[in-house]
Amino acid sequence: MARIAIVTGGTQGIGLAIARELKAAGDTVVALDCKPDPEALGQSLGFAVRACDVGDFEQCRAAVAEVEQVFGPVDILVNNAGITRDATLHKMTPEQWRQVVRVDLDGVFNMSRQVIGGMRERGFGRIVNLSSVNAQKGQFGQTNYCAAKAAVIGFTKALALESASKGITVNAVAPGYTDTAMVAAVPAAILESIKASVPVGRLAQPEEIARCVAFLASDKAGFITGATLAVNGGLYMVG
Repeated sequence: MARIAIVTGGTQGIGLAIARELKAAGDTVVALDCKPDPEALGQSLGFAVRACDVGDFEQCRAAVAEVEQVFGPVDILVNNAGITRDATLHKMTPEQWRQVVRVDLDGVFNMSRQVIGGMRERGFGRIVNLSSVNAQKGQFGQTNYCAAKAAVIGFTKALALESASKGITVNAVAPGYTDTAMVAAVPAAILESIKASVPVGRLAQPEEIARCVAFLASDKAGFITGATLAVNGGLYMVG
């Protein structure tokens, strides 16, 4: 059954792969991003794009209202948007902390808050939140990112409990290191050491993460909620 899906940060990297996977499954996809000229970007990507800073509650409210007016009620929300501002804690600025928490954690609340009421009224919804392997194992120089992404897992569990009786599932996906532009920007020697630390010996492809998200967003995953799916090549094995 075709659904209306919003993917935040859905114009590049993992988010773009998710948007394409959901579209291939027959869903109507709208990506939210801060990119300029979203209409032209959407035409080039083949699905709708709307401008939205997920760290701003009012922008999220307006974006979801527009999506629902144009396309219909939102059935699927994928909270993918995220940023990094890496620094060891003794050098991290308050701004670096706030920027990451604002997008990576506040953005999950801001977007989920806009759609949860309608999902409860209609008795159906799928919310999938992108966390990270580093939320589970920790990472040098990423106290801000690890804290935000770990909080996403706690948010996921709590909202899953609140929503289960209303036909809504809420799950998280925790990707490992993935072949995206952000990871490609890492110095070559460090990137090679990252690959060597992954038991399967390589980076994930964005499409591998996207397929997991699409499954959790599908009708087939109706009995899975409050779960965190680790997709990390064995880098961190959850018991």
